[in-house]
Amino acid sequence: MAQSVVVQVGQCGNQIGCCFWDLALREHASVNKKGIYDDALKNFFRNVDTRGTGISKGRICSLKARAVLIDMEEGVVNEILQGPLKDVFDSKQLITNVSGSGNNWAVGYKVFGSQYRDQIVEKLRQTAEHCDCLQCFFLIHSMGGGTGSGLGTFILNVLEDEFPEVYRFVTSVFPSGEDDVITSPYNSVLAMKELNEHADCVLPIENESLFDIVSKINQMINSGKPGTTVKQQSLVTLNEGGIKKKLDEKPFDKMNNIVANLLLNLTSSSRFEGSLNMDLNEISMNLVPFPQLHYLVSSLTPLYTLADVNIPPRRLDQMFSDAFSKDYQLIQADPKHSLYLACALLVRGNVQISDIRRNIERLKSSLHFVSWNQEGWKTSLCSVPPVGHSHSLLALANNTCVKPTFMELKNRFLRLYKKKAHLHHYLQVDRMEDSCFTEAVSSLSSLIEKYNELDVTKGLPIHEQVRLNIVI
Repeated sequence: MAQSVVVQVGQCGNQIGCCFWDLALREHASVNKKGIYDDALKNFFRNVDTRGTGISKGRICSLKARAVLIDMEEGVVNEILQGPLKDVFDSKQLITNVSGSGNNWAVGYKVFGSQYRDQIVEKLRQTAEHCDCLQCFFLIHSMGGGTGSGLGTFILNVLEDEFPEVYRFVTSVFPSGEDDVITSPYNSVLAMKELNEHADCVLPIENESLFDIVSKINQMINSGKPGTTVKQQSLVTLNEGGIKKKLDEKPFDKMNNIVANLLLNLTSSSRFEGSLNMDLNEISMNLVPFPQLHYLVSSLTPLYTLADVNIPPRRLDQMFSDAFSKDYQLIQADPKHSLYLACALLVRGNVQISDIRRNIERLKSSLHFVSWNQEGWKTSLCSVPPVGHSHSLLALANNTCVKPTFMELKNRFLRLYKKKAHLHHYLQVDRMEDSCFTEAVSSLSSLIEKYNELDVTKGLPIHEQVRLNIVI
């Protein structure tokens, strides 16, 4: 069984990463009752023999996450290392600074990238050497800040240079329009150019969508309706892991847990058995028909699972319908009214393959697929459900509904750039030139145009291909 490495960069990346490791440990603990270091654990964890220096087989000794933690401020990483997960992370796999990147992509990419490149490569190689068969790097970062966007995309470039055969899955958290970082449009567009060129798959997440989901959760909890009591042992929005909570803070912990749960479901087939498992490389192979159109819109369902409330479960068919509703998407998008290039359904739990096939047949007439990929479905079925639930569904859609997110980002960028506002903060960084901005927005415009070209084909009649008549 292949292994994966998580590279968590910046404040947001490390907070989501911390949630992921916390939830992953709980999920494995619920399945692995005998404390055996099995293939499922091996995917994301090393088993270190604390009595010596070797790797232990058999019973669990000391689990170490296959992770590299990088931040140019110490705060979040220090909190993780002082929290309940402190023993899960190898101190040799951390890189921190104290100055931060000042919400400046150029500082993260040009300054800290050059300064820390050798250290980053060394940490990545050390982590890779602990793997028998390294299949994938998961990079977690935000697009709005300086370290996540700048150093995060620099590391993506390094991964392609140093490990060209290893898949690069990127979870990118996009800022909302009301983001308090005024330079976030610059940082996001500059980072987008790197994502276009160096990632295999990108899972865009919007803070606004996460906030909406958490708001719905809170409304359900506070509604006072019968049955809406909060589950005490939920894995999705509850987290008692490394990041300490403060009263009256924004619901970042719950938002981060939703993203962490996305990653858990994405990797479930790599960790657990199932009647129809999907390898990570199959996601890229089946869902990305063109190199740059590798942005996959994700949805998690049932939403009541996310709500952590004890209410009657949704019917199985309703769960599949919900996956295509705009209310369940992790970006502000409506895939049902846009064009699908391909779609993957990753199902967990007590579901039959016939249930999946039946629901695809039921739904596909209401969905718009490109004419040359009308059967563009990929499915997986993992037998192990999320803790405390009978089943769940993660849908990944290569869909033109992601285009408005990019268009809004471009418009926010241009509003600043036309005024040359805050530009001097970037141009005073060595090797940062105005051409970096023009090339980045040109790259984004080109991506938007590719989606436009596909959207034009939506609704056109599908003609049967002419076939040769074979005389017998």
